[in-house]
Amino acid sequence: MSAEVIVPLDVPGECRHKYIDNYLKITRDSGRLMLFAGDQKVEHLNDDFYGPGIDPQDGDPEHLFQIAAASQVGVFAAQMGLIARYGMDFPEVPYLVKLNSKSHLIKTSQADPLSTQWIDVDQVVQFKESSGLNILGVGYTVYPGSEHEAEMFRQAAQIIYQAHRHGLVTVLWMYPRGKSVKDEKDPHLIAGAAGVAAALGSDFAKVNYPRQDGRSSPEILKEAVRAAGRTKVVCAGGERQDVRGFLETLHDQIHISGAAGNATGRNIHQMPLDQAVRMCNAIYAITVNGASVDQAWKIYSGV
Repeated sequence: MSAEVIVPLDVPGECRHKYIDNYLKITRDSGRLMLFAGDQKVEHLNDDFYGPGIDPQDGDPEHLFQIAAASQVGVFAAQMGLIARYGMDFPEVPYLVKLNSKSHLIKTSQADPLSTQWIDVDQVVQFKESSGLNILGVGYTVYPGSEHEAEMFRQAAQIIYQAHRHGLVTVLWMYPRGKSVKDEKDPHLIAGAAGVAAALGSDFAKVNYPRQDGRSSPEILKEAVRAAGRTKVVCAGGERQDVRGFLETLHDQIHISGAAGNATGRNIHQMPLDQAVRMCNAIYAITVNGASVDQAWKIYSGV
């Protein structure tokens, strides 16, 4: 599989093997990414972790790490502060460090979104070396369409360049958002955002699943996959939904649209631990192992 990994030219020769190793680990030798998203403690504050339909265990950040440790995942994404607080108890988890985050308190109607970098890649590398944790990559959110997009583009480009210099894999959260954006789920706009991720040099682009009346979402996502080229597209899991329906959508995204995986948070961590682990493993089975929906449903159901 290593011969099939396309190594970007901004990865120096002495780090090529490290990049390939991290890429194969993060995709579990499949070329597809199953990302368990744990960065929402900032993004959505406690809205996603407490309330009706949410298991009480989810109120404790350790719940996220327990899921990641007990499940099959490609990588678990979280801010470095959380990883530093819990990583010593979960050293076996493959980690991706999220380098920026913002809350949802300031609405787009008040101000266009700006999410700036908290820490730099060199600090992540130092943390990786001092902690001994299995850190495979870094992630960053960009809001194309915001009046602050130029600053986020610049930071994203620098992060990707520096991450590749160290052989780390990169994932960009690409969310068109701002007062100029009329429809965040517009397929043409999402394809444009995926193309920006490619121009920035990211390995993966995480996008929202497009939606347009009268058109099939699996078909219209193909535009984003084409626009991204060698940057692989993964879809955000979105709000909690029916499990069977979620698995069917995921299967369509990969096998009809050509997406290279998923990045799922709420549809996993809002469940009790044992159920969340089975959900993780079902998602992993479709994403990495190429399982059918029925096979994944059996994994989730514990059959």
